[in-house]
Amino acid sequence: MKTISILGATGSIGQSTIDLIARDPSRYDVVALTGGRNVEQLAKDAKALGADIAVTCYEDCFADLKALLAGSDIEVAAGSDAVIAAAQRPADWCMSAIVGSAGLAPGWAALTNGNTLALANKESLVTAGPILLAHAKAHGATILPVDSEHSAVFQALVGEDMASVERVIITASGGAFRDWPLEKLATATPSEAASHPNWDMGQRITIDSASMFNKAMELIETKEFFEVSPDKIEALIHPESLIHAMVGYCDGGIMAHVGPHDMRHAIGYALHWPDRADVPVERLDFAKIAQLNFKAPDLARYPALQIAQDVMRAGGLTGAVFNAAKEQALDGFIAGDIGFMDMAPVVAETLDKMSSHPGLQNAKFTLDDVLNVDQLSRIASGEIISARR
Repeated sequence: MKTISILGATGSIGQSTIDLIARDPSRYDVVALTGGRNVEQLAKDAKALGADIAVTCYEDCFADLKALLAGSDIEVAAGSDAVIAAAQRPADWCMSAIVGSAGLAPGWAALTNGNTLALANKESLVTAGPILLAHAKAHGATILPVDSEHSAVFQALVGEDMASVERVIITASGGAFRDWPLEKLATATPSEAASHPNWDMGQRITIDSASMFNKAMELIETKEFFEVSPDKIEALIHPESLIHAMVGYCDGGIMAHVGPHDMRHAIGYALHWPDRADVPVERLDFAKIAQLNFKAPDLARYPALQIAQDVMRAGGLTGAVFNAAKEQALDGFIAGDIGFMDMAPVVAETLDKMSSHPGLQNAKFTLDDVLNVDQLSRIASGEIISARR
């Protein structure tokens, strides 16, 4: 029986993971579930799966979660430290699906067990890629990608030599505004940006899809996880979202990973790796699909992609600055403090402002360095947003 923990159990990735393990519960022993303010869902899942502990990251939600789990044998805890403590409990396989930079420390803690971390938290690799991978290696742990794009690259590389890789192509739907006139984007609202044409995701990641900041993050992730040179990494608009990534080789051949827009495929691949197992996703009918479309991204519409290239080339702690500024800019857009097209300039200005920070491009940074730069960058971007109001 495989022991499992799910960090971020109440989000879309966490719920898809639970859907898979609930279909064959006899194979799994659930150690820990963590979530946010949706304590009703957290308690429901903890009871259904017989989890050892349920943790909400919000201390003010402790009493509600405790009441919902009264009469059960499930331990209850609250707060960010409690989430990290839950992540440190021994488990064969841990899903890291906490959204944002808050997911870095729990994922880091889970790796100390020397087992498998299924990584859906983009920020972990963007902000701390080199040291996260070194930390996993030091503990004999395995990190498996769960983003659909990186799972696709991972699968396309099976049995191949990285030295023969010529290019890695990460596809993008183009988000909610891919067909909007460019001049209209300045007036786009958060509710309009949060409506994805293909995927059912949370508000923040869907807005990131519209701005292509999620794809910018994925380009940086690709560089860090697969140790690919930035000049070999490309983004490509693919409206159907059926080809998730492609890997081109030195002989001119390209391996494309094709599948439905259902995160349970990537989750299931990581859950059963190195084997494949049946996953309840749609089987594609190519005759019905008929055609697949592609186009190069317009950098005027998606300036985040150029910023990502600059970040990849700079290296060091630049990714931590990028992520913190991106999160602050997204908060500012959702709050109505800045417009949709102001987000990329806020990030670029923050990177410029932080460029003189001592040790920013130090290749031997620590986790404490990442957390420190994250906080300083949030302050800097907050000041930039305030100046734009």
